[in-house]
Amino acid sequence: MPIALFALTLSAFAIGTTEFVIVGLLPTMAADLGVSLPSAGLLVSLYALGVAIGAPVLTALTGNWNRKTVMLAVMTLFVAGNLLAWQAPGYETLVLARVLTGLAHGVFFSIGSTVATGLVAKEKAASAIAIMFTGLTVALVTGVPLGTFIGQHFGWQTTFLTVAILGLIALIGSAVLIPNDLQQPAATRLKDQLAVLTQPRLLLIFAITALGYGGTFTAFTFLAPILEQVSGFDPSAVGLIMLVYGVSVAAGNIWGGKMADRMGPVKALTVIFVGLAAVLLMFSFTAFHPVTAVLTILVWGAFAFGNVPGLQVYVVRLAERYAPNAVDVASGLNIAAFNVGIALGSWGGGLVVTNMSMTDTPWIGAIVVLSALALTRLSGRLDKAIPATQPQNA
Repeated sequence: MPIALFALTLSAFAIGTTEFVIVGLLPTMAADLGVSLPSAGLLVSLYALGVAIGAPVLTALTGNWNRKTVMLAVMTLFVAGNLLAWQAPGYETLVLARVLTGLAHGVFFSIGSTVATGLVAKEKAASAIAIMFTGLTVALVTGVPLGTFIGQHFGWQTTFLTVAILGLIALIGSAVLIPNDLQQPAATRLKDQLAVLTQPRLLLIFAITALGYGGTFTAFTFLAPILEQVSGFDPSAVGLIMLVYGVSVAAGNIWGGKMADRMGPVKALTVIFVGLAAVLLMFSFTAFHPVTAVLTILVWGAFAFGNVPGLQVYVVRLAERYAPNAVDVASGLNIAAFNVGIALGSWGGGLVVTNMSMTDTPWIGAIVVLSALALTRLSGRLDKAIPATQPQNA
């Protein structure tokens, strides 16, 4: 594999770290900025909203640009956003910084696969994409807990400076190592994206994605304050617990993919959503004891991200039937739906914390996941009612 691919992997690592590290630093940042926990939680929501906008809209607007130029522009925006967060004088500036980095995130993962496959022979394309996305997985396992540790011991601003330095190294590596003459794919037009949004069956999958992912973030956004204020952990222990969660996420992602291959996406998603709802409901009770809280979090991580492979496989299969000329667009919009779920889940969790209590976020998240389960079962029945050979406009 060319060394340029590892510049993309480092970019993915930095981006994944900056997206999720705030979860571990939420109490620290809220206290330092003088805002409530729900207001601090909006830093998660608004980042995800930036991703959801950046992925489809900015990718389409830069469709005719040279791929390397777009990559360098995106990573420059990412570094600038994290430097702005590092030097943010207050909450409002930090919000702006999060939106900017979210926009960069959305475009990066929209074009990153194209750039990665352009670096290798055709038969190695899947391996190249897998290596790039390894950066995102490693960020959950190591970047987030390390970023949490740095933020708690040296100030949360230092975490953003560290991520900016990583992004700068990745930017320089991309500038030096990625060739200028990468094959230019056909530009994705907004018209094609809007066409996908007219297909009810695909809209149903996007809703499943948003609800299935959003239910987790209703509670996950406020995991650190729950651990500190309810479970009784010292703030210094939160980073280690995030490490446990990250390892579980990595294992769950692989497990979820194998299950989707073996059982099919609908059956796999049914199992995962039932398990996820049960774990979230359980956490409302186990959060009050340190040992049971950690054990529940360990299981939670496996279910929380185990739905990702099945949802992506499912949307591609349905896009091949209902929008065969826009399969990549549908896949990209499903990535946006994940981030819409994060944004709405974090925002909804903030409302729960404001009007109820933090320990109510898990069971309410479970209800959201159960709504995703109901839509999944509906979609499965529709699959059986419509033969796979039926034309897309039937």
